[in-house]
Amino acid sequence: MTRKTSRALLCLALLAGCGASGGSPAAQAQGRPFEMAQVGDFVEPWAIAFMADGRALVTEKRGGLKIWRPGGATIDVAGAPAVAYGGQGGMFDVALAPDFAASHALYLTFAEPGPGGSGLALARATLVEEGGAVRLEGFTVLWRQLPRGSGGQYGAIIAFAPDGRHLFLSSGERQRFTPAQDPEQALGKILRLNLDGTTPADNPMAAAGGVRAQTWSTGHRNPYGLVFAPDGRLWEHEMGPRGGDELNLILPGRNYGWPLVSNGNHYDGRDIPDHPTRPDLGAPALWWNPSVSPSGLIVYSGRRFPQWRGSGLMGAMSGKALIRIAFAGASARKADQWDMNTRIRDVAEAPDGSVFLLEDGGQGAQGRLYRLTPARR
Repeated sequence: MTRKTSRALLCLALLAGCGASGGSPAAQAQGRPFEMAQVGDFVEPWAIAFMADGRALVTEKRGGLKIWRPGGATIDVAGAPAVAYGGQGGMFDVALAPDFAASHALYLTFAEPGPGGSGLALARATLVEEGGAVRLEGFTVLWRQLPRGSGGQYGAIIAFAPDGRHLFLSSGERQRFTPAQDPEQALGKILRLNLDGTTPADNPMAAAGGVRAQTWSTGHRNPYGLVFAPDGRLWEHEMGPRGGDELNLILPGRNYGWPLVSNGNHYDGRDIPDHPTRPDLGAPALWWNPSVSPSGLIVYSGRRFPQWRGSGLMGAMSGKALIRIAFAGASARKADQWDMNTRIRDVAEAPDGSVFLLEDGGQGAQGRLYRLTPARR
């Protein structure tokens, strides 16, 4: 039994994840401060993005894009791209452009099929609604991971800078390990792009050209959460291997270490050096061992749950939980963890301040959409 395996078993026995600030069994055992109601049903949903009128765009992994309406049927959106569906591949994130109210533009990420396999792609299109039908027009791929190849762990999360001028994209290492440390490959990276997909002139390595110029940070495994806090700091979470899921404060030009270091083990039990062995590499602000498989991340800003304002809300798939993270400047701590009894794929905040959760739709989950509102006293 390795040192990490022993520690993981101890953490499991305590019903708390290990990390920089520890975990509280009391926090995990407390009652939910919310009521949960099912409000939709999808086939392998992956991401949700709310519009100002209370409707939401929902992606489905097989390639569908739908509009969910409160109390109404979903609407299919025509014009979505063909995707490389299978394993972890398919349709991924959807995000409204910063000027969506005027432009009706949105961004999508997906596994793009092509010669040699599949690759992560980022596209922009305009949402057009006419006569009760909805379609995408002007669909344009702005960025694609080349060369294509095999493997899951695409990352594929979109976040916009607070000023609305730049787009950040998480790109996983596709289960290939070493490309996360290769500056010439856009795998295991967080990229910073202009809204049209071009490279900003003030990126850390802009003068180098190519992938280096687009790279904001490196050394990531499978980044499934990316969000800006109200103070402008960028936070990311990623799945570790066997243990070692991470929450990272993302700084420009920083290397976060994968696969050189991790607070988890390889799936076959082989040890990986811990983060403290390489102080030159970015260490996580929080980490989980055993894994919770983090997916989806928002910073809550609504009025329905005033006690959560400024907190991160993160889904957990294997952990079957909703996790609240308290931010304080450049530090973070685990605040609450609620057992949801199902795999949570994505988290979103509606315009009225209620919280929505998408069920994973795989490995026994059903793909349902849930709405959380404050518990009645």
